[in-house]
Amino acid sequence: MKQKQYITNLFFLLCLSGTILCLSSFSMANIPAFLQEWIEGEETIPVLPFEVDSLAPVTIPMIDSLCIFDDPECSLDSFFRELDRLLERKDTVINIVHLGDSHIQAGYFSGRMMRRLHEVFGNAGRGWIAPFKLCKTNEPDDYFIKSVVQGWNTGRIIQQNPKAPVGLGGIGIQIVSPSINLDVVIGPVNGAGYTFNQAVLYRSEGSMPMLPVGTFRDSVRVSFSDTTIQSTILADTFHISCLTDTLLIQSTRRKQGTDTLLPASAFSNSYYGFNLMNGGSGILYHSIGVNGAMFTHYTSREYLRQLALLKPSLLIISLGTNESFGRRFNSAGFTEQVRDFVRLLKQELPHTAILLTTPAECYKRVTVNKKRTYVRNEYIEQVAKAIVQVAHEEGISCWDLYSVTGGKNSYRKWFDKKLFGSDRIHFTKEGYYEQGELLFRAFIKSYNEYINRTHVTS
Repeated sequence: MKQKQYITNLFFLLCLSGTILCLSSFSMANIPAFLQEWIEGEETIPVLPFEVDSLAPVTIPMIDSLCIFDDPECSLDSFFRELDRLLERKDTVINIVHLGDSHIQAGYFSGRMMRRLHEVFGNAGRGWIAPFKLCKTNEPDDYFIKSVVQGWNTGRIIQQNPKAPVGLGGIGIQIVSPSINLDVVIGPVNGAGYTFNQAVLYRSEGSMPMLPVGTFRDSVRVSFSDTTIQSTILADTFHISCLTDTLLIQSTRRKQGTDTLLPASAFSNSYYGFNLMNGGSGILYHSIGVNGAMFTHYTSREYLRQLALLKPSLLIISLGTNESFGRRFNSAGFTEQVRDFVRLLKQELPHTAILLTTPAECYKRVTVNKKRTYVRNEYIEQVAKAIVQVAHEEGISCWDLYSVTGGKNSYRKWFDKKLFGSDRIHFTKEGYYEQGELLFRAFIKSYNEYINRTHVTS
């Protein structure tokens, strides 16, 4: 993809310069000086805008002029400069975290955005995955985390008193058992392209370490973390000699670095998730969503310090739907919640660019004359306006999905095309794919604006 982009850029520059190359008389003298410098390795080829017309068409009618990030303070420029360096070099990895609620936990919306970015900027791996199924909730369909052990205690960031510690993925699983296994498997169809040769396991300080098992155990080298990287979290790295779609690991009760066998009761055994990488350059897109999550659930200094372990250059935040269903929703109070989160985020991740997104329109189920029906959720518009307002006040970027898709009564477009879920809150898999395409379109258009503003001179 990079090579193709370079060739396109080269052709475009040659056309601009009016230079016509003839194979029979080709020489360095025919090439402009700045291109000679690039060919000789002294300069990198300039980045040029991507072809927006080549983007995949979307099914949902949209207001195209609004399908771009609102970023009057150019707060994303630092992140876009990292993309420039990624296109110029082959050894660069950029981390993006997409944080949200059930719209993100399902993995379709963020998953489409992830794959589209990988097509353009390179695929560095699947990134963050969490044991949702073991936590008794829905899991994205491109991977599986399994265990023969039953009866895990679980914790979610939305719970006031979780039964298990919660990690950087917003969930956690915990159990006291003499033997534990975790099987990580990339889906053969939906996970195509996400084989990995490095996996980082995040666990609590008091949990049993894990060792590779199975046919390929001898090809896996483990680097155990001997000190916590944040609070009580340890990160063990499994280095695999080749790309694989499967990692099988099993607990060991031996005290780290010794042959001493400890009793199972000596461990608390809390595990949070994995970061999967393939050793290549490109984007690592970490999708972190928890059903029912709101801004207040993530507004925690301890949690944001855990999230910082993923070293995000860009943090995309897709929240607000659940707040709009509160019986005592108050626009001013919600605005303050968003503002508190953003300000704490700036303190804990000062070098991370922030992109707020607004939720799409949704409906509420009510009972009228003993019959169930659906009425428009009038608070969702206030949620969208509040998010946009805070973005402007705090000088960060925003993508207004609510307005892009038409605002009030726009749900009918989604429903008529069978993209809206039966609960009128969530969307079908295809509907989330559409949202991912819209976000990617806005991303590319915004990156092109940055390129035109900073790279293209008269």
